[in-house]
Amino acid sequence: MKNSKYKITIGLEVHVHLKTRTKLFCRCPNLYGSDPNTLICPVCTGQPGTLPVAGRESVRQAVSAALALNCNINEYSIFERKQYFYPDLPKNYQISQYKLPLAENGYIKAGGVKIKIDRVHMEEDAGKLVHREKETLVDYNRGGAPLIEIVSAPEITSPPQAAEYLKKLRQILIYASVSDCDMEKGSMRCDANLSLNLKESSRLGVKTEVKNMNSFKAVENALAYEARRQESLLLEGKNIVQETRLWDEDKNKTAGMRTKEEAHDYRYFPDPDLPPLIVAEAFVEDIRESLPELPAAKMERYIKEMGLEEYDASVLCQERDGADFFESAYEKLEDKKEGIKKLSSWISTELKGKMNAAGLDFKSLEMGPSFLAELVNLIQNGKISGKMAKDIFEIIWTEKRSPAEIVEEKGLSQISGEDKIERLCRKAIEENPALTDKYLSGKEGTIGPLVGFVMKESRGQANPSMVNKKLREILNEKK
Repeated sequence: MKNSKYKITIGLEVHVHLKTRTKLFCRCPNLYGSDPNTLICPVCTGQPGTLPVAGRESVRQAVSAALALNCNINEYSIFERKQYFYPDLPKNYQISQYKLPLAENGYIKAGGVKIKIDRVHMEEDAGKLVHREKETLVDYNRGGAPLIEIVSAPEITSPPQAAEYLKKLRQILIYASVSDCDMEKGSMRCDANLSLNLKESSRLGVKTEVKNMNSFKAVENALAYEARRQESLLLEGKNIVQETRLWDEDKNKTAGMRTKEEAHDYRYFPDPDLPPLIVAEAFVEDIRESLPELPAAKMERYIKEMGLEEYDASVLCQERDGADFFESAYEKLEDKKEGIKKLSSWISTELKGKMNAAGLDFKSLEMGPSFLAELVNLIQNGKISGKMAKDIFEIIWTEKRSPAEIVEEKGLSQISGEDKIERLCRKAIEENPALTDKYLSGKEGTIGPLVGFVMKESRGQANPSMVNKKLREILNEKK
């Protein structure tokens, strides 16, 4: 929408499954992938006479998430009933928070811009409908699972920024260990509100809500399409209808689902079975102190204390498991100041390249960080060359063995002895008189082929920098 007279305003509502052992209001296991309707009880299926009890673990995880998102925790919040027909939630209301949420006024930095988070509140999930050709089945396993809903302020101004916000949000929540945020499994789900209005206007336009997006790319594409659709309608003089629309990834377009309900249509009121949620300051501070180092702080430490470039630090901090791998390897470097850049490069290129090709993540990686640190130490100590290191890395990846053991077994140690290097260099000069004469006549570029001759003679084990230096010394003596 370049050069458009309209501005885009986006607000995101993100539902995140908390990584707890049990559901929010009962003791049923909070698991994914079990047989349908095997993780249920009278409470989460809404049987008459049952009483929900908020789980301490769910509250703790929700507070952890809110603190990681720079929110203020409300000491007093309440659970309310959200009245709506849910075919996959038998009691036909959802226990949520509305007027008095758990936390408010947080923010995320995305693309260098601080985006406000209006609120983080707790609620239970509904079950899952399984549609077949002639019937619809209900799996209640997910019903009652603990969720937090993270609602951004309408401050996002483009689809790419929305995707960046979601990536940052996911990264923070995974670092905080409150969720795996797997969008394919539904443990992180996003609804997006988008509106258009004239750039000079301070008011927001009529919004539409877009659902059914299960990847960052889908969010970006869906919002880009919806912005174009609304712009076309406005340019034709038509009105935007406030409605819920579904993203169809196959057709690459949104389609109307229903007109959008206002909040008062849900008829919220305090749940009479649940007392107010009181979160003591001491409880909050205990959680705050137990939070791990979050990505922004970790990246700053990598740059200021370890001396990494901003790009390298950002790549290493993308995943918590990857950052843990890097730090474990870093601790085993013999020369941390000189070896850190090389270690960073090996993780970002060689290791991640192998992992991507094999479909692995750091959790499933069998090759330990000590192997990579040992490989870098061998390079730093001049025992192997960079080219030899790549060959050794291939063996490590396949056989999961120590680099030093592989070097010893296969006789791959780099030749750095001055006498042996000198003998190889003199042989190269004697057996390549044409190249030697060219160098002596001023064509110093011919040093390259002479170095190549030595490397071939040594089966790649000669120290290249020593070879280059020694060849020049000998040739300069002949001038």
